[in-house]
Order: sequence, then structure tokens, then C-alpha cells
Amino acid sequence: MSLVVMKFGGTSVEDPAAINRTAAIVAERVAMGKQPVVVVSALAKVTDQLLRAAACASKGDRTGALAISSRLRSRHRDTAAALVKNPAELINHIDQKFDSLDEILRGLAAILELTPRISDLIVSYGERISSRIVASAFSERGIDAVHVDARDVIITDSQFQKAVPQDAIIEKRAAEKLRPLVDRSKVPVMGGFIGSNEEGITTTLGRGGSDFTGALIGGALNADAIEIWTDVDGIMTCDPRVCPDALRVKVISFEEAAELAYFGAKVLHPATILPAVKKNIPVHVLNSRNPSNEGTRIISLAPHCKSPFKSIAVKKKLSIIDVVASRMLMTHGYLKEIFTIFDKHKCPVDMVSTSEVSVSLTVDSNDKLPAIAADLSQLADVKYEGKKALICMVGEDIRGQNGIAAQVFAAIRHINVRMISQGASEINMSFMIDEDDADEAVRSLHAAFFKDPDSEIFDVEARKLAVEPAS
Repeated sequence: MSLVVMKFGGTSVEDPAAINRTAAIVAERVAMGKQPVVVVSALAKVTDQLLRAAACASKGDRTGALAISSRLRSRHRDTAAALVKNPAELINHIDQKFDSLDEILRGLAAILELTPRISDLIVSYGERISSRIVASAFSERGIDAVHVDARDVIITDSQFQKAVPQDAIIEKRAAEKLRPLVDRSKVPVMGGFIGSNEEGITTTLGRGGSDFTGALIGGALNADAIEIWTDVDGIMTCDPRVCPDALRVKVISFEEAAELAYFGAKVLHPATILPAVKKNIPVHVLNSRNPSNEGTRIISLAPHCKSPFKSIAVKKKLSIIDVVASRMLMTHGYLKEIFTIFDKHKCPVDMVSTSEVSVSLTVDSNDKLPAIAADLSQLADVKYEGKKALICMVGEDIRGQNGIAAQVFAAIRHINVRMISQGASEINMSFMIDEDDADEAVRSLHAAFFKDPDSEIFDVEARKLAVEPAS
């Protein structure tokens, strides 16, 4: 029997109608002779609201925090009542969880200190409750579902808010907790995003971590496929909200998909691909609102594409930091000192450019920038500028295509380019522009490079249907 890990995002479980669609998709996989293991996110927007409740409590606004919790309690109770005929036991479970959450919020309002550990515990309630509701809804609809607490399987280190999974222990726990259920044709249902350290203290994998959970479980169980169910038809050539004639990418390589995920494509979490790559497990990105669409298939080696690029990703809210030191730049250890400062502030760098007297780096705009600049100013003159966007063009063997850079920059010759990066990766050409120019740059590049798309790689039929008049 083919084992498939199916991860459903927040919009796929946002309300009773969405959960019914999700149940129908899982039931169809069972009917096809597949063995699903299901990972679900919190109901849409719940994580944000839990973080808001935590922030209110940490500022002493106990009433505001409990009001948010009360609204969430009502939403989850109503969802359960709409999905299960006799919901008393499930609603009692929901009430117990929210009673526990309220106690934590009251304590937080008293001590007025929100630590990363407490934050992880508070946000974990979203997945802990949603997975229980979904498991009950599946059982009600004839799926032999069993709820599994993800914290018993996803074991991490103790870096709260962005914990690192311990692969060997996860494999062992998956063999103990999930494999016996799978062998009896049960459908395990668990929350994504959450885990625990070896002492059993709740941790999280960082925002977007539900995808990561799906891939970790897929790797641990040596699944035949991992399915990421979201609310779009797959990976697109660019954001369809920016460029309405964006195309669905039918097939793409692991390497290209990981690059896109890191540089802003919101369909996948950047870490999702890694466990799949290690075990060579294909990943399918699918739409729970349009389950008949074949989505995007991510595999180790994608077929050759006639077009130079597969997709354009955009990462906004970036800053450029310029470090200028005419006497120091070529001094041994100087670059190391610069990067040690970024390491100290746990600030990842997206792009680096060096000249004879300066180093320019791009980072996510955040409240650490003044402190980083202050530390860097001990070494050199520093200035930084925000409201920048990184445009990332991804495709196979870009370096091997003569004149490709000239074509790219001809397409955006009306836009000022601040930094350029090509060469570190054979599949990525990136450049930095003002954030206000990002949408126009994407539209110009898409018009230049996707006017005659390769039908083996892109869904050109959908474009034809969109432009052909109805008969």
C-alpha cells in the first residue's frame, strides 16, 4: 500500500466547509488504496490571534487577552458542533484546553514577561485543538482516524520559536507511535508546527512549520509521497495577484523549489524540501479548493525546460546595509568580523556584494538593525536603507545560457537596480530594487520570459482557456 503524508494548511481547515472538503480528499485517497498520514495547521488566523493574546497578557491587559481566547473558544466550539452529531465529548475537550490556556494567560498578565518558551506553549494550542477536531470529523465521515499528539513524535532541541528537529529521535518515535497505526490501516491525524524537546517541553518549528512537520513525518516513515494542500493550484510562475496571466508550474526540481521557497514564494516553507530531498520523496503541491487540479510535482530531477526560467519570487521588507572601510577591507579577518556581528544578532544575510572599499549586505528589515549598525560602526562607516525588495529568477543552468543577464536587465531597463547576484547558484539570478518597483518589475519580466512557455513544464491550457472567448 502506498503511504502518503498529507499536510493541510490553515485555509484547508478554516471552517466546517473546508474541513468537509479535506475529509472528502482524504477519503478519496483511502478509496484509491493509499494509506494517508494527515498533518493539519491551526484554523486560519488562529496562530496570529494566539500571539496577539500573548502580547496583550504580557503588557498586563488580562481582559483583552481573555477576550481573544473567549472568541477563539467560541469559534472552535461552533466548528466542532457543525461537524460532529454528538459533540459533547469533543466540546468538553475544547473547553479543557481553553481553560488551560486562560490560566497561562492570567499567569502571564501577572508576571509581565513573555519568554519564547511561554510563547511556544500558547501558540501550540491552535494545532493541538484543530487536529483533535479534524480527527473527530474524519471519524464521523467513516475514515478510521486516530488523533496523535505531534509533540510525542516531533522531538526538537530547545531553541524555542524556531526549534531544530532531531531526525534520529523523530524516526524512532514515528516507528513507535505512527507505524503501528499505519500497519492497522488507521489514519493518524496530528498537528503541524509543534513539537517538544526531550524533556517534553513544548516547542515550535517557526512560522510555516506545518509544511516542515509533513516533510519530517514523510521522511521518518519513508513515505511514497508528501502532499502539501493549500489554497492555490501549485507553484506559479509568479504571484497571480501581481500578474494575472501567471502560469502553474507542472513539474520542478527540489533545488529550484527550495530556492523559490527561501526567496519569498509563499506556497512552501523553505525547510519543507530538505527531508524529502534526503529520502528522494516526491512532493506534490495541491489545492484543497480545487482538488481535481494536478498541482505542482517536485522531484529530484525535473525534465529539461525550453524556457530559461521556471518562476519569479519576490522577497519584500528588506534592507541594504553598506559597510565602508577604505583601509580595512582587504585586511585578514575583516569579513569574518562583519559576519560574526550578524551571527551575534542571529540575523541571516540574503545577499552579499563586495568592492575594493565596501561590503553591501541585504537582510530582513527588523528592529535589530540599529544594534547591528552600532556594532558594525566599530569596524567601519555604516549606513542602511529599508523598503527594498529582492527579485529572484529561478531556472535550470542559468549560468550556461549566453546573454541571459542582458535579456533580464533589458526587460527592466526602466527600473533602478541596486545590487545583483549571479554565480553562487546555477539556478538563481537575484537583484535588489526599491520595494515600490517590485510589482512592475515582476510584470515586465514575466511578459519577457513567459510569452511562449514550454507546455511540458507549464500549464498553458489554463492560459488558453482564460483568454479564449466562451462559445
